[in-house]
Amino acid sequence: MAKAMGGYMGKILILNLTDKSYEIIDSEPYQKYGGGHGMGTALFWDYCKDKTIGPFDPGNVVTISSSPLSGTPVPAGAARVEIQGIGSFADPEWFTRSNIGGRIAESMKTAGFDATVITGASSDPVWVEVQNEEVVFHDASDIWGKWTDDTQETIWNLILDNAEDGSWHDMGSTRDSGRSTQKPAVICIGPASENLARSGTITTDGAHQAGQSGLGAVWGSKKLKAISFFGTKSIPVADPAALLELRMEYQKRFVYKVDNPSYEQPDPGATTYDARIFGTLTRQPGSGGAHWTSRDLLARPYGCPGCTRNCRHNFDDGFANGTMCAASMYYLTADKKEDMLYAAGLLNKLGINGFDRGFLDYLRALYKMGILGKGKEIDTDLPFDKYGSREFIEEFLYSIAYRKGLGDTMAEGPARAVKTWGRWDEDTKSGLFPYPQWNYYQHYDPRLEVEWSYGSVFTDRDINEHGINAHVHWLPTICNLSKIDYLLPAKDVVERLAKSTGLDVMGFNYSNEGIYSDEKLETVAWMRHYGRFWLSSMGLCDSVWPTLLNYNDPDWDTTGATPDFEPRMYKAVTGLDLSFEESLEIGRKIFMMDRTIWYLQGRTREMETFADYVFEVPTSTDYWLTVYEDGEWKFDGCKGRTLDRKKFEDVKTRFYKLEGWDEEGGWPTRKSLESFDLADYANALEEAGIYKGE
Repeated sequence: MAKAMGGYMGKILILNLTDKSYEIIDSEPYQKYGGGHGMGTALFWDYCKDKTIGPFDPGNVVTISSSPLSGTPVPAGAARVEIQGIGSFADPEWFTRSNIGGRIAESMKTAGFDATVITGASSDPVWVEVQNEEVVFHDASDIWGKWTDDTQETIWNLILDNAEDGSWHDMGSTRDSGRSTQKPAVICIGPASENLARSGTITTDGAHQAGQSGLGAVWGSKKLKAISFFGTKSIPVADPAALLELRMEYQKRFVYKVDNPSYEQPDPGATTYDARIFGTLTRQPGSGGAHWTSRDLLARPYGCPGCTRNCRHNFDDGFANGTMCAASMYYLTADKKEDMLYAAGLLNKLGINGFDRGFLDYLRALYKMGILGKGKEIDTDLPFDKYGSREFIEEFLYSIAYRKGLGDTMAEGPARAVKTWGRWDEDTKSGLFPYPQWNYYQHYDPRLEVEWSYGSVFTDRDINEHGINAHVHWLPTICNLSKIDYLLPAKDVVERLAKSTGLDVMGFNYSNEGIYSDEKLETVAWMRHYGRFWLSSMGLCDSVWPTLLNYNDPDWDTTGATPDFEPRMYKAVTGLDLSFEESLEIGRKIFMMDRTIWYLQGRTREMETFADYVFEVPTSTDYWLTVYEDGEWKFDGCKGRTLDRKKFEDVKTRFYKLEGWDEEGGWPTRKSLESFDLADYANALEEAGIYKGE
């Protein structure tokens, strides 16, 4: 592979918390994996010597990896880092991932590093200061126990010596050491992670959280409170002019026009739509977070560096600033919207994963059934009689973060708690506890939107990738909820998606038979490969990319930016030619690397299944998707569906074959691994006895 001319800082920081030491290594050997997830997986492979350990073992390794696009003007691709390690949230525990936006990616790079690797464990609380390649370990006893916002402000004041906002800070004593008016980017944990709550997050700024992995609790077990990144180093770009031209082109063609929010389709008599109705579809500023629940509150859009969308909110009282969708809806049934946002802010400050709002709904259902409460089968003093109030949500979240009362069990994560209470079999069979796989709440219906469910069950967690979902599900859903004509006919949607992805149009068919088809599995594979490279390794935001269909062109050209823009952006930054097809093959390779680690950690074919309700309880409400029936494409509510167990087992066999895995066991074959120069991965599987059945 040719050497990149831009995008990389060339160095990786290795932290040893056990003896408070560090080393700096060359990042070039790891650049062949792109960055982000691929780089992090390769680093985990090299530095985690025993991959069968649990998340709280000192030998667990956590990686923080940027991408070559980080800190550049790439649209919706400048801000994210991928955080990886053996997580504590999923059931079972294994190697997993999360990512986080905000200022961390560019700040780690301007401090001099493409990635940071955390090894060992400290005996006492510690935080690490990284500034222009200089590293200092600090005693964190005084900030251990602080909320995430207080932690960051304390560290800012320590580093900046309580300087006023906007004042210059010198990075050193020499003329060339540099200075900045910025604040350090601090990534930290709150009380929940300190107390090893498995839903504990890693947080930066107001509400950017790595929450879907339980890696916050892993930091807590290592006594790592925070890392700050601060620097003045320049991020090299191979062709700055080309990159800026690409950004301006993207802005003109694909970004919501704030000065012209309504578009009329060119056909005479067509409906004129207010683009604000379509929020996520149109990339409207402020449309990716609390807009569903708090649009009438005083707020302004806020986003990550380099973003063309700015999907989050800053509120007038400042309490829940940056709140994103799941956290904003965690306390959706609060009596007051202000208390709903208060709950979101409290989640962020305590460092609790806001995605897991389904657990709160489940507990309330048990309370209404007379199963949970004071002196009940599940005994608790939590005031469920005051559900909806600020008092209730405070006590509820405090109980988890500080492991008080029932919160001690809940802090083990929903699945483990339900098993402890002896309700697992009954409630997963009925669907009362809608957690289809790996301890993750049902994000989208696994009986219907199978790119999501298949993708999740073949990986390690809920995939959280919206590139196809926005068009096949949210477009018809929003139109039906708003009682307006469809923005585009179903046939036009699927043909546009097929053209952007290069897939067969039947890959977007959600009919009774379509969800088991070979074309559907090819679509699932496309998502996994795109996701592993462009989203997780290159750091493109999944709320924007892939841009498969465009609703923002003034001339109503629905052509998406994908697959044209991604390779062009990559070349402008790195100077390297990479075809879109080659990028998907790298994604496939990274997926196979992950898969190898999971099998070393005990993954089996039998584990890759869903909770019973997915197979036994039919859908009862409309869930809109694109469907091909009787020779026509349409949007359909898909009522009365379950997933067929026998057909799903056949799906597994065919998907394993498609990916180059053993058709019966599901592990990557030696032939496939060696075709990607991963002989050491194959050797590890052989040494572990995985290949005995081949």
